[in-house]
Amino acid sequence: MNTSRVNGLALFAGSSVAIAIGVAVGMNVMFNRSIHDRPARAPAPSAGEVAKGAAVPAAQPASAPSPAVLQRQVAESFSPQGEASMPGGEYGKVIRLGEQIFTQTGQYAKAYVGNDLNCVNCHLDAGRKGDSAPLWAAFVHYPAFRSKTGQVDTLASRLQGCFTYSMNGKAPPADSEVITALQTYAAWMAKGAPVGMPIPGSGYPKLKKPAQPADYARGEKVFAQNCALCHGADGQGQQAGGQQVFPPLWGARSFNWGAGMHQMGNAAGFIHANMPLGQGGTLSEQDAWDVAMFMNSHERPQDPRFTGSVEETRKRYHDSDDSMYGRKVAGHVLGSP
Repeated sequence: MNTSRVNGLALFAGSSVAIAIGVAVGMNVMFNRSIHDRPARAPAPSAGEVAKGAAVPAAQPASAPSPAVLQRQVAESFSPQGEASMPGGEYGKVIRLGEQIFTQTGQYAKAYVGNDLNCVNCHLDAGRKGDSAPLWAAFVHYPAFRSKTGQVDTLASRLQGCFTYSMNGKAPPADSEVITALQTYAAWMAKGAPVGMPIPGSGYPKLKKPAQPADYARGEKVFAQNCALCHGADGQGQQAGGQQVFPPLWGARSFNWGAGMHQMGNAAGFIHANMPLGQGGTLSEQDAWDVAMFMNSHERPQDPRFTGSVEETRKRYHDSDDSMYGRKVAGHVLGSP
């Protein structure tokens, strides 16, 4: 018999009738519990019993949220670590190196970079900003199977791929200082993030297919009005003090045909959420699709998986409406010499 029942019986000690009632109630509760195998709530006292001094049961506490609900709440409230909370010591040194590699890739990972891009060009705010494939999200979502590679990729192999495709360079060894520093930086930023579940802001937003098919001419107008100021009318970006301030969007110093940003869906989602810089969401989704198509209808470095035939390479790696590789634009087959 629990404490609440003992207290209840004590209150009725002056009345044999009340004791009988209390015992009967207790027996009934235990009987129901034995049949239904679940706790039974003690019946609320009647108005007459309350007048005689019967205890009023306390309100039952609300049931606790399920683990899944708690995890979702953590995901929705997650915020990556900021600069001010970066630790000191040897661990902090490696984190800082990772940030430097991420924001100044051509300087701190020069041996592995083949263009004028930095990681931060596509992963904004030093890899923190949601909806721009933030680095912290990669840490909690890998290892994962990727259709691009046809295998389970670790975070290290995923980072290696970024150097091969987006940086148009070569993959650093998995145990190199570069990959170790980037993984450490990602792990530090992801502190407190739930693992193995969607987190708002991960990856690039997935836009619905446009109402009208993406169009080169419309995209050219959107680019001239909204993008050329930073990226130049020729799409080659801008430099200042020897540093690439705004990245080239096509041409020999941009990402190659194997990079994820060459896919129109990725480019459109990124553009709609983040461009023009600091004014994300101001372009319509149709504008984002159009300018993504325009941007990816220009030549860029060859896909490292090139088989020797543009037609065969498209068939193996680009056979979808999402890629302009191998298509003819203004009389030129994209991807051809």
